[in-house]
Amino acid sequence: MQFGRTYEEFTVGDVYRHWPGKTVTEYDDHLFCLLTMNHHPLHMDSNYAEKTTDFGKNVVVGNYIYSLLLGMSVPDVSGKAIANLEVESLRHVAPTFHGDTIYGETTVLDKTPSKSKTDRGIVYVETKGYKQDGTLVCVFRRKVMVPTATYIKERGGEQPGRPELGGQ
Repeated sequence: MQFGRTYEEFTVGDVYRHWPGKTVTEYDDHLFCLLTMNHHPLHMDSNYAEKTTDFGKNVVVGNYIYSLLLGMSVPDVSGKAIANLEVESLRHVAPTFHGDTIYGETTVLDKTPSKSKTDRGIVYVETKGYKQDGTLVCVFRRKVMVPTATYIKERGGEQPGRPELGGQ
């Protein structure tokens, strides 16, 4: 299984479709809200959401959807990253509800070699998240510092810290 890419493996215009998707449960939403201390009743109180909002039901907190999409993109985009440098923009385009399934895709917008170190570069990507019916729900752009193949080789290969397994 591929886990991220080196700078040389990114091509401007490539699109990575992240799979599998994730069906968002009420538990997922409530746990994320509790962990991040987001106690807005739109996310936590179904009675409030039913009686006082345009949606008539709980809306999944948007930052969970962003975090989910970011995580989905790791094997394709940032699995080898040296650093996530910047989230340039983040838009929540449509609501997500309990029971919706989220799918993501990332497009490589640009890439530039590092100006200070020759063993890395900056990749600029846009990730989009969709519900099961194709509705766009979230879009964000970010810059990721990734290693070159030379960087990986000089540090002992793909998994230099992984212990040898077996009867040794």
